[in-house]
Amino acid sequence: MRFKRFGASLLVAGVALLSAATPAMAHAELKSSDPARGASLATPPTQVKLTFSGPVTLAADPIQITGPENAKWTVGRAEVAGAVVTAPVQAVGPVGEYTLRYKVVFEDSHESSGTVKFNLSAPVAPPSSSSAAAPAGSAAPATSATPAPQAGETTPEGLLPVWVWIVLAVAVVAAGLVVALRLTRRKGDRS
Repeated sequence: MRFKRFGASLLVAGVALLSAATPAMAHAELKSSDPARGASLATPPTQVKLTFSGPVTLAADPIQITGPENAKWTVGRAEVAGAVVTAPVQAVGPVGEYTLRYKVVFEDSHESSGTVKFNLSAPVAPPSSSSAAAPAGSAAPATSATPAPQAGETTPEGLLPVWVWIVLAVAVVAAGLVVALRLTRRKGDRS
């Protein structure tokens, strides 16, 4: 009788663990980007596009692009259409690795940020003063300083994958069953 109660308690605990892990698994994540992660571009894009696995809204200063020699691209007003974020950009800077930093807010109001690194294989000169207009479609270009990533900042790369939660839940349930079987065997040996 005690084993049945213990087994039922263990089952309830396992279900509670899995249901508690479900919100952590529900976060949307970056599915693709343009420019793509690790891409090598001969010409810079005029627009960036981030596609997430679920709907998002924009956080403050949602997209920044920086590169070698303190190069900072001008990023126009970002727009969201469901799970897709786009923003016009005006590139400037030398050959090298560039980092696109993004911040979005998921449906569950969880703010997340991440990075996409890509390379430029040809330098991009700053526009002449006669063509220094903002990128097409931008209301007001954002030219703020790029903050360093904060300690503890959550990035999609830093989130635990779903399979880790499943393995953890299975391990907890298996450990509980082993303990229950040992207790039952000890009780049987005493009788």
